[in-house]
Amino acid sequence: MNEISSKPRGLSATAVGAGLLAALVGYASSVAVVLHGLDATGASPAQEISGLAAVTFAMGLGGIWLSLKTRMPISVVWTTPGMALVAATPAIPGGYPAALGAFLLTALLVVLSGLFRPLGRWTTAIPRPLSAAMLAGILLELCLAPFQALAQQPLAMLAILLTWAVVGRLARLFAVPAALAVALVMVAVKSPVAALLPAGLWPHLLWTAPQFTWGAAIGIALPLFIVTMASQNIPGLAVLHGYDYHPPVPPLFWGTGLISALIAPLGGPTVNLAAITAALCAGPEAGEDRARRWQAAVTAGLAYMALAALAALTVGLIAGVSPLLIEAVAGLALLAALGQALKAAVAEDAARVPALVTFLVTASGFSALGIGPAFWGLVLGGALHLLFKLLPQR
Repeated sequence: MNEISSKPRGLSATAVGAGLLAALVGYASSVAVVLHGLDATGASPAQEISGLAAVTFAMGLGGIWLSLKTRMPISVVWTTPGMALVAATPAIPGGYPAALGAFLLTALLVVLSGLFRPLGRWTTAIPRPLSAAMLAGILLELCLAPFQALAQQPLAMLAILLTWAVVGRLARLFAVPAALAVALVMVAVKSPVAALLPAGLWPHLLWTAPQFTWGAAIGIALPLFIVTMASQNIPGLAVLHGYDYHPPVPPLFWGTGLISALIAPLGGPTVNLAAITAALCAGPEAGEDRARRWQAAVTAGLAYMALAALAALTVGLIAGVSPLLIEAVAGLALLAALGQALKAAVAEDAARVPALVTFLVTASGFSALGIGPAFWGLVLGGALHLLFKLLPQR
């Protein structure tokens, strides 16, 4: 294991700056996806505020705890692809409480993957093309939203797309936050800003008893666990390893899973290792001294905890934006993830057809027995993958 000195070396201004940037970019670039997912569960505005505040505070707390424990830049964020899955899943019996039951079950599975190592190995044993294809199928509907919105709100959508494209060429990390800012400006022009703000700016946490249903367990919890592990935790570890940080893995899994379980009754989605913004805290952007880059992740955690106080303001502002434009901004935030998933899905010739079946079934919206398409896509694609293994092509 790579050893990072725990001796005090002073505060690194570069690391602090990188941590603030990671938090602001991570929050602004995907908060629309999180709120869209919570809205799809049937959450009320007050419950959305509770869930957003809880998950934002939790990922700040998780990043601070794990970074101080390991003296490594461990970034913790919400599961953006997972919330895209929730948004794309047809309405399940039980509504919001059943969705919270699925969040809690997912968290417990993540805890078990840290305590019971074979479970983590079973998750990674799912062929990469199939898990990538399932993720691509989940993301497709949201990624189509920006271009479908062109037909209904062409002027607004052209302004958002142009902003996203230009800013993306100049500073890729700020492309989606800039697009979201344009959407908010359009709302402010049409309506007084005061009318968009909630009556109380301080968020209130609302506890709701989770309900466990088979439909939510198989249709949401199981795919959400696979997506969280395959598209967040495993790539997050890969980013850390790429910068020569090798933290003990079990505490990262059971720690983030435990935090996720605590916030699930408050409406909070799963938290996990960061995959994209992790590079800002673990890479040279956080300073030349690798032994002080953990300060970037701690700073990001403090910033997330501060942003949690703005949950009511965030929900109030975004509620004033057309749901179509919110879906469009969320789709833009997920385009890069869709491209990576599609690339991984078709990379291996032998698994290409099963992966395409997984992708198409997941994207089709097919559901049966009260179970959503992500599960059936993985089942049918996996069955075809096994068949091809048993019957080699002549």
